Amino acid sequence: MKAMLINNYGPDAVFEAAEIEKPKAEAGQVLVKIAASSVNTVDTMIRTMGNDLPLSPDTPAILGMDFAGTVEAIGEGVEGYAVGDEVYGCAGGLADLPGTLAEYIAADSKLIAPKPKNLSMAEAAALPLVVITAYEGLKRAGIAAGQKVLVHGGSGGVGHVALQLAKHWGADVYATGGGDKQLALIEQLGATPINYKTESVEDYVAQHTSGAGFDIVYDSVGGANMANSFEAAALNGQVASTVSMCELDLTTAHFKGISLHVVFMLIPMLHNHKREEHAAILRDVASIAEAGGLKPVLDEPTFSLDQAGEAHARLESKKGMGKVVIEN
Repeated sequence: MKAMLINNYGPDAVFEAAEIEKPKAEAGQVLVKIAASSVNTVDTMIRTMGNDLPLSPDTPAILGMDFAGTVEAIGEGVEGYAVGDEVYGCAGGLADLPGTLAEYIAADSKLIAPKPKNLSMAEAAALPLVVITAYEGLKRAGIAAGQKVLVHGGSGGVGHVALQLAKHWGADVYATGGGDKQLALIEQLGATPINYKTESVEDYVAQHTSGAGFDIVYDSVGGANMANSFEAAALNGQVASTVSMCELDLTTAHFKGISLHVVFMLIPMLHNHKREEHAAILRDVASIAEAGGLKPVLDEPTFSLDQAGEAHARLESKKGMGKVVIEN
């Protein structure tokens, strides 16, 4: 099969097309012919940082985690799938799991689910990593109808999905963005937009919560922005973070009694720990999408497998809106 390989990591790492052996569906796996995949920030981090990250695969490596495609073969012990089924998941591209920048993947059946029927392959491929991340954070924060939820980075990959899920679950949703296009997308997706460049945390907390703070703050920006999340949260509020690799003063969180939930959705893949929970989330997400509660936003244009490097560059440019997708 055709695959795009990274032979050496680093800032100047490039993808090289190669013909490699097509994988087989081993016990517990399904062989999927990949129709589309998507690019996540962690993919670009692995490409550029490589050996400095404990989750990077050995080179030559096939990167890419998300995919959607059609089942071509079933491994021993796999139930619930048949040849010809359309599936999606996040199942490779790190540690010892070959990735999705290829024509086929032998995926652990615990990391996939039937594709949402009303989404295209490209749309389905855009979802798994970001939607599992968004879902886990909101659920761990105790999302409930009637709550006020703030999403930092509401036009980004995780953020634009988190705000839709929060809205689906009955919350009153607000989201930050920094430009006209971002703010317009946030409003289009059903949340109240907040321009973080022109509005202070104190101002928008006063305007939208009468000074009480938000019940849940979903921070997909992280780093230094977590201080803003603590400031924006209500007393005994919940903060979910996807970017927590930083040193931070927790004094505000302490005196407000804030609970912090760190979401690192790659743990099941890295440690073979409760992988079936990812399949369960993806099945629920498919139901939400089919009911009209969730639709991923795709960046334009989409890229071909041969353009994997250009797709990575597009995400790194930070000029995109929604998810960068590669179609086979």
